[in-house]
Amino acid sequence: MEYRKHPERRMRHLLSAPIIWAMIVPLVFFDICMEIYHRICFPLYGLSYVDRLRYIRIDRHRLKYLSFWEKVNCAYCGYANGLMHYASIIAGETERYWCGIRHERISGFVEPEHHKAFLAYGDAKAFLKKFVFK
Repeated sequence: MEYRKHPERRMRHLLSAPIIWAMIVPLVFFDICMEIYHRICFPLYGLSYVDRLRYIRIDRHRLKYLSFWEKVNCAYCGYANGLMHYASIIAGETERYWCGIRHERISGFVEPEHHKAFLAYGDAKAFLKKFVFK
């Protein structure tokens, strides 16, 4: 809760709050769309469902030492950040199923963890050996 160390930024925090909270609408819409995709397509692909409860955690609102607004904000952050993590796992499982080739190495690119098991970019021989069946 770094914001507590900067009481001189109170006005900035108040000005940014509506922008942060306006994101709830696209987040909920995204959540619904992602869940529809997940529940329909994963069984079609033979993939196991991703356990939502492992990624979305809303629990900090129970802490007695937080103010009411901190509890509300913590619930929102638990949902928003958990949803993005959950969605990235679903997207990663989809990518693993449909692709399996790493991106070209470019300085500064942060490779997702699941890419480590993918084939090297440009390795046609490995691709043909692994994915082309005769």
